[in-house]
Amino acid sequence: MSLIDKTQSDITLGSLLDRIADAPNLPLVFTYDGHEVRPGYHVTEVKAGAFAALDCGANPEAWSEIFVQLWDIEEAGRSHMTAGKFSAIVRKVSEHVNLDGSVKLTFEVSDGVLPMQLYCATLPQEVGGMLRVELSPRPASCKPRDRWLAEQAPATTCCGPSTKTACCAA
Repeated sequence: MSLIDKTQSDITLGSLLDRIADAPNLPLVFTYDGHEVRPGYHVTEVKAGAFAALDCGANPEAWSEIFVQLWDIEEAGRSHMTAGKFSAIVRKVSEHVNLDGSVKLTFEVSDGVLPMQLYCATLPQEVGGMLRVELSPRPASCKPRDRWLAEQAPATTCCGPSTKTACCAA
């Protein structure tokens, strides 16, 4: 069995907002599938969900998640929204919806033609006068299998005696 690459860790809404608070006037640009969102993109929804489920191993699961929906469209005369505007949208939503900044953040992205896709995000990085957030597809996973694989992982530190760690390979 091989472990699915989970190096793209989930960020929280709080960590995203904390990072963009440092540069509210910079454009906030999301990238996905090898390209940037278009300058006219909209935040069409911010929603909080609480989920209860039974996984494929018959284990009960419960978690909360925040979804930010991006509509990737072009609008004449518009530029990428600023980090401050994005924060203002989230603040407005939080006046009406309980948003827990400590839960996992998922992005839903569509251009209005293709079906909506789910993405996880990196923390914004300042690049070329903008804050860039890299979105990567959120893969399906099997929670019992993921837990089992995590238990099998060696407990050695990076560059320790185990040959199974790859953290030092550059």
